Amino acid sequence: MASQTLDDLPTPALILDRAILRRNLERMSGRLRRAGVMLRPHVKTAKSIEIGRMAVEGHDGRITVSTLAEARYFAGGGFSDILYGVGVVPSKLAAVSALRRQGVNLRVVTDNLAVARAIAEAARDGDTFSVLIEIDSGAGRAGLPFPELPGLLDIARVLHQAPGVELAGVMTHAGHSYHESTPDGVAAVAEQERRAIVGAADRLRTAGIPCPIVSAGSTPTAVHSRDFTGITEMRPGVYVFNDLDQAFIGACGAGDLALSVLASVIGHYPHRNQMLIDAGALALSKDISAQEFKPQVGYGTIVDAPAKDMAVVACSQEHGFVGADEPIPFGNLPVGARVRILPNHACITAAAYDRYFVVDSDLDGGRSVVDTYDRINGW
Repeated sequence: MASQTLDDLPTPALILDRAILRRNLERMSGRLRRAGVMLRPHVKTAKSIEIGRMAVEGHDGRITVSTLAEARYFAGGGFSDILYGVGVVPSKLAAVSALRRQGVNLRVVTDNLAVARAIAEAARDGDTFSVLIEIDSGAGRAGLPFPELPGLLDIARVLHQAPGVELAGVMTHAGHSYHESTPDGVAAVAEQERRAIVGAADRLRTAGIPCPIVSAGSTPTAVHSRDFTGITEMRPGVYVFNDLDQAFIGACGAGDLALSVLASVIGHYPHRNQMLIDAGALALSKDISAQEFKPQVGYGTIVDAPAKDMAVVACSQEHGFVGADEPIPFGNLPVGARVRILPNHACITAAAYDRYFVVDSDLDGGRSVVDTYDRINGW
């Protein structure tokens, strides 16, 4: 295949800077290794075997996924210790068992007594399961709320006493860390996360129930936690790419954003100080998470913009409306010119694409395509 540059790619296209990716991976890997905590990266962000392999270099290879499609894809890539981090339902246990029979230690999550009983019942037919109980450490999404932990021991006993079922431990996700914007604020959430998950583990152990895995994790808490005591593993995910939201939270710096969307200018509209690009809601997503900290970012900001606060301010399905806080110099960006957009939330933006076009800013400033990485989508 002939060599390509950014100017040769069809738009919109998903661009990944390998140099920044590697720095992000090395930073998190070193931090958790120094803390004595195992790294179980959440690969729902990258959904790519190549990136997954890079993320677990120097670690034991454990990962987290968010769909069974991801589990099958990564199992096919040689990953054998996989946590399916979304609450399992009985109808999916057959698919879980199928992977486990292939030698993959696919672990599941529940916070529900009826599901625990269904897992125990399924194991009576000769299947095996490894289960973590989910704890709500304050995010208010899923899990048994701490400190009450209603039903914790009932769920644990059903799982622990069932032949063929391993109660592997407890897990949580401090999603509320995404609403903090200072190291102290994130550190406070990280300590709340730690106390909840370690407290749940202690309650199990006091009742004579083993709890080998104490699993926490979000990118902000992994970056800013000041005490990992009692935690055995962390599951950060978006750190591999970072995005505008993580930059405003303070989980990364402005130069740590590895992912962008390449788009073409398709129209000029000086009367409203806007131009159109061919990347709209489907190419960028309509995630507005970073607007919590800076509304001017819209649906993504323009890299190396020639005007202040130049961003995608509105989206329709295939159109992005680009505006700025000062007059746009349209001559700098004629119709057909290429722009790159930094996303609010890298995980959701990447979900629109089937591959990454990989560049390397350490080689030529990131102009040449040096590789392509595939990714898995769907469920």
